[in-house]
Amino acid sequence: MSDEPRASYRALARLDAWLNRVYTSRHNPLYHSGAIAAALLVVLIATGIYLLLFYRIGAPHASVSRIGAQPWTGRWIRSLHRFASDAVIVATAVHAFRMYAQRRTWGPRALAWVSGVFLLGAFLACGWTGYVLVWDAHAQLLAIQGARFLDVLPIFGEPIGRSFVGERPVPSAFFFVNLFAHIALPIGLGVLLWVHVARVARAVLLPARGVLWGSLAALTLLAVLWPAPLLPAADLLRTGDRVPLDWFFGFWLPVAQRLPAWSAWALGPLVVGLCVAVPWLTRPKRARLPAPATVNERACTGCEQCVRDCPYEAIEMVPRADGRAGLVARVKIELCTSCGICIGSCPPMAIGPLGVTARDQIAEVRAFVADRKPGSRDVVIVGCAWSAARAEAERCGAAYLGVPCVGAMHSSTVELLLRGGAGGVLVVGCAEHDGRTREGVTWTAARLFGGRKAELKARVDRNRVRLVQASLGEGVALHEAVRAFADQIGALAARQGDGEPEVDLVALCRARRIADAEPTGEVA
Repeated sequence: MSDEPRASYRALARLDAWLNRVYTSRHNPLYHSGAIAAALLVVLIATGIYLLLFYRIGAPHASVSRIGAQPWTGRWIRSLHRFASDAVIVATAVHAFRMYAQRRTWGPRALAWVSGVFLLGAFLACGWTGYVLVWDAHAQLLAIQGARFLDVLPIFGEPIGRSFVGERPVPSAFFFVNLFAHIALPIGLGVLLWVHVARVARAVLLPARGVLWGSLAALTLLAVLWPAPLLPAADLLRTGDRVPLDWFFGFWLPVAQRLPAWSAWALGPLVVGLCVAVPWLTRPKRARLPAPATVNERACTGCEQCVRDCPYEAIEMVPRADGRAGLVARVKIELCTSCGICIGSCPPMAIGPLGVTARDQIAEVRAFVADRKPGSRDVVIVGCAWSAARAEAERCGAAYLGVPCVGAMHSSTVELLLRGGAGGVLVVGCAEHDGRTREGVTWTAARLFGGRKAELKARVDRNRVRLVQASLGEGVALHEAVRAFADQIGALAARQGDGEPEVDLVALCRARRIADAEPTGEVA
């Protein structure tokens, strides 16, 4: 998890920073793109049920026209259904790009990516059937192109394209099949959505309340003020007219119309295959793969805090095998993403990927303090490469201590920095709704200031500790926070002196842990 951000994320971070200034990080819609897509599916189901009440298979275009003629209900509900469909495509694309840019596509996360690809495909198919049900000029174009592709397959006794040559009216069975598919596909979407979040603990399926109601209000206002147009009814005897496209669902039509029909069956699986293969194409080389977490079962007290904090349900409690009573943590390697959240959650420092455990952090902090010798007026900035911490430390000349993620930072690291002479510790995490480890900054705030295990002990002066959310593109905001905190630390140093003597935290933990006692999870 210590890999550097790629160029795609740096570009995204700049856009995020701008939107954070407009909406604040809590309500940045880009951070909630996946949840927005899920919420809009509920909107589509609700509006779709209303439209179904007035839709007639025997007169598809006329029934849609009558719905649009209802000024108080049907017109804006149909428009909301249409605009929400387009918004789902946009939100899904943003969500997929964010996951790719943050390197959250491979390993245990591959299931979420692959299921997301099929979710998008199923929704595009659902949108296709919905547009055909309107049976206007755009629907006619979709139907003719679809028939052209299907007729390549030798599975139909009579070419489907003959239904659209104008010799006879399109049979009602065609609209019944499309209506059935349009209703059935959302059931498949629900199953795929369940698979999509199956490996995620505390999955968030709805965005923050302000984002949810703001998005819904914006789409509803758009539907009222700018109703979705209804094109002329389909006329199979007129095929040369230029038809305005819905680019969210018909983006492929200009290319498909210029290619032979068989090319769809050659290029389509290739495109889908490349999308599905992203987890394996982006997987780091074996030598650079991060190590999964392991448990020092002798040190584990069985407090279960790592199980509660793990964002991917990759830790379970199992009976001890060493003759001692109680349970011990065990990592499910196949689900571990090496995020390091368990490092910061463990009071006795008994879990974490090899080489980056809390005990390794303590050793690194000792070396850091011995090398930098921070003074009572100095601020040490702690953060990961995906935040603005390192760039700001270089900009202002502050001491910088890198961590894989602030969620992987043990609270003892902060205490040891202060006891080593630092005047203050500024912990810099990514935005709460955008952490690569999902809940890293959330659990860090709770451990430092909310008493969540493994908490920062009460003996530590909270005036000397601050947590700031500043993603990679938010250097300006972080610079202001650093200056304000440095002024505060300077004032404290002037009043209180140079701090406290260093304490051996690892030895203190070891001394307080009694091997045969009932596990409580508490340490000094």
